[in-house]
Amino acid sequence: SDTGVCHSQLSGWIIVLYLLSYYWTQQVIKNVIHTTVAGVVGTFWLEPMEASSICSRSIGDSFLRSVTSSFGSICFGSLLVSLIQVLHNLLRQVRREGQDNCLLCILECLVSYLERIAEFFNKFAYVYVGLYGYTYLEAGKNVMTLFRARGWTTIINDNLLSNTLGLMSFLIGALSGCLGIIVDDINPSWLSLFEDQSYKVAFAIAFLIGVVIATILMSIVASAVDTSIVLFAEKPREFVVNHPDLSTQMTDAWKEAYPEECGF
Repeated sequence: SDTGVCHSQLSGWIIVLYLLSYYWTQQVIKNVIHTTVAGVVGTFWLEPMEASSICSRSIGDSFLRSVTSSFGSICFGSLLVSLIQVLHNLLRQVRREGQDNCLLCILECLVSYLERIAEFFNKFAYVYVGLYGYTYLEAGKNVMTLFRARGWTTIINDNLLSNTLGLMSFLIGALSGCLGIIVDDINPSWLSLFEDQSYKVAFAIAFLIGVVIATILMSIVASAVDTSIVLFAEKPREFVVNHPDLSTQMTDAWKEAYPEECGF
């Protein structure tokens, strides 16, 4: 302007793009891990000799498929969820700025449910992407058709694993935070810059590190469980042949938990 002040009309859009980039990157990394684990579990389920150790080729092969032939499907599904997350954040920000009304509340509620549905859909769609290399939409359609045909929609909706793993990640983060306080007490010079607040900073840093590491580890467990559910619905005979003891234990547990829905 004439006063020498620079006014940018794109600043808001730049922030939105940065936010989208952050969520998209996060989702892509998360789903690459998910499809890689799905491929490894699928190999263990169908060809156990090819996934018999931590150094087996199935891990490298599954990861390679995830970042090459299946990468487009991963990016597409991740983008859909990321767009919903950005919209959700924008609505929350508008409400924080005092522009709160009934319509915004309803919109935020709808977007929140849409986000949950998209993440739920992605969770099982990417299992098929990792197992068979389907496209994103084809994988989602096929896996949902499988659950409906088996009558397992109630079972997958009743999956409380994510809540359990989330609680475990929080507890690990809290224990890590306590360890951070102990380390700060042993060597206070590390965070002497923060003076009396050093123990809070030590707890916060250790807590975040613990939560991030635990979340990554728990996501591997969750992906393995989701893949096992899909394969148990689709290929139970192969599980009996290749892993008879595990098959017996899993079948008995499912009969006890879902005597009518499991169909065994």
